[in-house]
Amino acid sequence: MTTELEEGAKAPNFELPTALGQTVRLGALKEQKVVLYFYPKDDTTGCTAEAIAFNGLKAQFTKAGAQIIGVSPDSSASHARFSRKHKLGLTLASDEARDMLRAYGVWVEKSMYGRKYMGVERTTFLIDAEGVIARIWRKVKTPGHAEEVLGAARSL
Repeated sequence: MTTELEEGAKAPNFELPTALGQTVRLGALKEQKVVLYFYPKDDTTGCTAEAIAFNGLKAQFTKAGAQIIGVSPDSSASHARFSRKHKLGLTLASDEARDMLRAYGVWVEKSMYGRKYMGVERTTFLIDAEGVIARIWRKVKTPGHAEEVLGAARSL
């Protein structure tokens, strides 16, 4: 079952392995804003462009008090390769079980060339320092998205 989260709701807690072999927990990021962006697959065109855009603005997000976390169902090893290849300084978390993807409502039925399948809907959540969802961007188009999220993080 997927959940349709709304702005103003408490963000579901999570604990996931990262590309660096560590664990990231929402509960451990109290008093920080969190940009949680969900993407379908490492090293694909749109996902690479999105990661590079967020990575390029990382210092500005940090200055705005926001931590960026990218999440996909790819393995931590895949994330590590992706991160090295594109010199990403972002936290990339792996949800191979897809539990968090379902909790955030981004594991959805998709359709391509008439074929239906389950996959990640490119979505970004901006979570405030109290763990409340401040903004949600669904069905994200990559160009200009990281800049828009940065503007929202700055004004939060």
